[in-house]
Amino acid sequence: MTDWSGPWPAEQDQPPWLIRGARLLGGAAADLLLAGGLIAEAGSAAAGPAAAGSLPAGAQVLDATGLIALPGLVDLHTHLREPGREDAETVETGTAAAALGGFTAVHAMANTDPVADTAGVVEQIWRLGRRAGRCDVRPVGAVTTGLAGSRLAELGAMADSAARVRVFSDDGRCVSDAVLMRRALEYVKAFDGVIAQHAQEPRLTDGAQVNEGEMSGRLGLAGWPAVAEEAIIARDCLLAAHVGSALHVCHVSTAGSVEIIRWAKSKGWRVTAEVTPHHLLLTDDLVADYDPVYKVNPPLRTAADVAALRAGLADGTIDCVATDHAPHPVEAKETEWQVAAFGMTGLETALRAVQEAMVETGLLDWAGVADRMSVRPAVIGRLDGVGAELHGCPLVTGSPANLVLYDPAARDVVDPAAHASRSRNSPFAGMTLPGRVVATFLRGTPTVLNGKLAR
Repeated sequence: MTDWSGPWPAEQDQPPWLIRGARLLGGAAADLLLAGGLIAEAGSAAAGPAAAGSLPAGAQVLDATGLIALPGLVDLHTHLREPGREDAETVETGTAAAALGGFTAVHAMANTDPVADTAGVVEQIWRLGRRAGRCDVRPVGAVTTGLAGSRLAELGAMADSAARVRVFSDDGRCVSDAVLMRRALEYVKAFDGVIAQHAQEPRLTDGAQVNEGEMSGRLGLAGWPAVAEEAIIARDCLLAAHVGSALHVCHVSTAGSVEIIRWAKSKGWRVTAEVTPHHLLLTDDLVADYDPVYKVNPPLRTAADVAALRAGLADGTIDCVATDHAPHPVEAKETEWQVAAFGMTGLETALRAVQEAMVETGLLDWAGVADRMSVRPAVIGRLDGVGAELHGCPLVTGSPANLVLYDPAARDVVDPAAHASRSRNSPFAGMTLPGRVVATFLRGTPTVLNGKLAR
């Protein structure tokens, strides 16, 4: 059996790359020389490696004039579906979608079949990611066995496995039992782990379909109250403070949730949070025609909630953007609203949606985008330590050569049929969004060139 614990196969004999004239974090143009998996040299276009007149043998040159260079994006919340739901996505197709979206690392959620609640399953997912080779795949372990919410899964065994799991979540379900949540927080503290909570009080959302409010009343669909999210977040912030452990709040969707997280952070508690691109850009007005492509958990909220989420991301209350990429086969979405699956794809449109929601509105600059989509998620996901799988690093000499080259001036219509994901349930289908990922590099190896898969 092949040993996938060593260097990535693609790193062997990879020729150097010279990236010329890229705007680092949207600033001044610079040249980057990528060699040996690292940024071997970085400097201004006038005095950088291209100006030195000598390049390593076999170096390939990429003209990045007008392109923005960002550290490779990191997604804390991806559903790759494998094992068990390969009709919706596989590690191969999901990591292809990730690379095309500018991601060099993704965290794969545990609600697979079988559930990723043992060392054996998380190692299987990790090895599938190594084999695909398009981005680093870090499995998220389940908090409870079978996601059943009754007893803790093998947290320590998963942490000690080859996959080195540090983030645990029952995403798709809430760890609603306060005693069990406390025990999980206590357990992972020993190895600096993180519990990522899907905040949804089940008794308040039984049968819920859309955001509780004017739209739910008009459509006659069961409403999903904001307090169902906010009550769990408040409880878990208090538990995390009591234990002194790390809590991460998944897919924040309400203005009240932002305020609770802001309060918890003001206390110095170890609480972080994420927001999805679709919650930054879309509102519950879109569900008026009962189109299940807009059915998602948590639901799309009001314009006031969207404004609060944007402000929270801008001021750092919300730490990062995470896609919650949730692919489904056609038959699971193109059906009646009540029986349709919850979820949206998002890897290939995330950066474009963030540009539209945050950069075009002046709420974030490109350095801020790098912070919220690379630096902070790498820290939360424990990818900022030592070793080969290091992400969220500045684009300076000696850093791992994980980066994305992005054209912010491009603008076109989102066509899910052209996506690499096996599923087509994009809420942005038919919308015109800015931006285009031109190239993605994983440790100096191109995974995307000229907007197409390179490998």
